[in-house]
Amino acid sequence: MTTQIIVAGPRGRMGSEALKMIQEEERFSLVACVDRTVTSETQEQINRLANQEVPLYSDIEKCLQEVNADVLIDLTVSEPGFIHTKAALQHQVRAVVGTSGFSDEQIQELSALAKEQKTGCIIAPNFALGAVLMMQFAKTAAKYFPDVEVIEKHHDKKVDAPSGTAKKTVELIQEERKQKEQGHPEEYETYPGARGANIDGIHVHSMRLPGLVAHQEVVFGSTSQLLTIQHDSFHRESFMEGLKLAVNESEKYEELVYGLEHVMGL
Repeated sequence: MTTQIIVAGPRGRMGSEALKMIQEEERFSLVACVDRTVTSETQEQINRLANQEVPLYSDIEKCLQEVNADVLIDLTVSEPGFIHTKAALQHQVRAVVGTSGFSDEQIQELSALAKEQKTGCIIAPNFALGAVLMMQFAKTAAKYFPDVEVIEKHHDKKVDAPSGTAKKTVELIQEERKQKEQGHPEEYETYPGARGANIDGIHVHSMRLPGLVAHQEVVFGSTSQLLTIQHDSFHRESFMEGLKLAVNESEKYEELVYGLEHVMGL
């Protein structure tokens, strides 16, 4: 049985890879796209990326009313991503969301709506399977290494910092690690912000440079040793296996799932 898919954000770097993935997956069918701009030029660009003629909408409500879909894949940014996801759940269309930057309150609202509508919603800070494993390994290491810092590196077009992956990593570490301030007790910053964000004593650093895609190091320190857990995505095709998995597994849920590790059974 074919899964009918709407893609929001089809012209972005992730969105264009998702269109390619859908073409290559026999069980998937692209039925519409949602884009902030609907012109003859954007329509032509999306048709070319999708290798087919695609109904194109700027209004998610109109799209959901007119198109029969099973899943919405949202790969936009936080503000439209929240609107799109909420609308999909209200129409009982499953949502697979790779958008980062949602607030805790927004996650809670979407979670309540998914339960009310009995509709699956998977929000994943990172769809790269290796990145998910990195986060889980970091959680395990935090039981034994409470001194830890996170360094995440992304392309210079990314608007939120730290990344959703870094935030999720910190949350997982917090589950195993008690609050602990690190470094010298009289430490000070000559340049404000030099030590990065501080969450329960965990320092988080964000780097934004052209040439990067998505990279993260979790560095644990202890007596006479360091443990570094690192993941690198060199191309956005690295996220597609996890995205495909989330689409396929979304029908098993009637609630919101935050983090691909739950879908992977970790």
